[in-house]
Amino acid sequence: MKKFKVIIIGAGSAGLSAVDEIVKETDNYLLIHDGPLGTSCARVACMPTKTLIEAANLFHSRHQFSKRGIAGAEKLRIDPMAVMAYVRELRDYFVAGMVRYTESLGKRRIAGRARLLGPGEVEVEGERFKAERIIIATGSRPLIPQQWLSLRDSLLTTDELFEQTELPARLAVIGLGPAGLELAQALCRIGLQVYGIEATKLIGGLSDPAVSEAAFIRLSSEFPIFLGGTAELDKASDGIRVRIKEQHFTVDKVLLTMGRRPNLEGLGLEALGVEVDNQGMPAYNDGSMQIGDLPVFIAGDATGSKALLHEAVDEGLIAGYNAARGISHCFQRRIPVAISFTEPNLAVVGRRFSELVDADMVIGEHDFGRQSRAMMSGRNAGLIRVYAAGKDGRLLGAEMAAPAAEHMAHLLALAIQQQLNVYQCLKLPFYHPVIEEGLRSALGKAAEKLEGKFSIEHLLCGSAPPDCLS
Repeated sequence: MKKFKVIIIGAGSAGLSAVDEIVKETDNYLLIHDGPLGTSCARVACMPTKTLIEAANLFHSRHQFSKRGIAGAEKLRIDPMAVMAYVRELRDYFVAGMVRYTESLGKRRIAGRARLLGPGEVEVEGERFKAERIIIATGSRPLIPQQWLSLRDSLLTTDELFEQTELPARLAVIGLGPAGLELAQALCRIGLQVYGIEATKLIGGLSDPAVSEAAFIRLSSEFPIFLGGTAELDKASDGIRVRIKEQHFTVDKVLLTMGRRPNLEGLGLEALGVEVDNQGMPAYNDGSMQIGDLPVFIAGDATGSKALLHEAVDEGLIAGYNAARGISHCFQRRIPVAISFTEPNLAVVGRRFSELVDADMVIGEHDFGRQSRAMMSGRNAGLIRVYAAGKDGRLLGAEMAAPAAEHMAHLLALAIQQQLNVYQCLKLPFYHPVIEEGLRSALGKAAEKLEGKFSIEHLLCGSAPPDCLS
């Protein structure tokens, strides 16, 4: 029986990041993968979705032409399948790089379905391997409700969408989290008739009702959105009949974006001798990625937690670091950032509104409806809300549906991780005219609610001229 220092199960973003750390300590490792090579991000998620969004937004911008003195917009046409071909071409380029890297590992990787036989033993296609440590990075798959399996031929998932050789004219998107909203708006913008459905009353992963409402108002101006109800699907002679509350309509296909499920079934977690929750997930330490006190680590989408590339990479690095060294060090996790690349962008940074409802905090907000730079670019819609501690003004988090929120989210994440307060942020430079001036306005509104309101005196250098200039 072959013995390895570390066995990694899964060759996605988390698994390959773990390898990056492991090779710094040893070449005695084995990477096991099941299914196509190339990470979920590159194949079916982040990269093809954002490529589609860029094409869709470019075509949608024609609606701004006439008011800016540009004629001929009405003559522009789009070929949705040509768009999808372009998306696949660029997607394949991104995937190829990941495939080449994985294949370069040579004999240190094998294909097959792994099953745990214990904390230090793995079986793959009947062959057994020993390991001092094991990393579980098996990824995830789209969730398909059991009651709709009889309609499977009419259902699409995000794993299948970009392989379609023909797009439906009418499409229902069920599940308006970040992925669902991005795809719904982009597919609408390239010519599909889209209906969006979300069981809750909040969209895009937002928890602040005011920000979610701002997002809803803007997005529902492009395609109908139904919130707060469970969809019912039935086969009809001309497609799929969708019922949501008192509304009903017929579509050709249904795109399910209701979340992803960790690939843990059949992995043999019971052989580890640890308890699992009702979702089949074992308890693990978020700082070390270790499962209990076992020599077993878990990372990426397999955790069922933050299904985001940068989080999967960090978790893979942490798991790889610890597994390669036979230790269990805890790492400080970065400030959480989640972004939906709709227009307007949606973003959540730091602590969510739902986590702070009962906290001593102040809220500063800014409406982008009349923000100068947003008006110039025709993107003047949306709302940003920043949350600061009521005692000292330290930034806690923010939620936003705003133009260029992807950039403001990063500025806020940096500020929160450095534990800055609103006064310190207001001392920083904001150029004019930029979208970020809306963020400055929100920070200023938060400062006004604190005892020590921000004023020009906060910028005093503390000594008389000319020494203050040196």
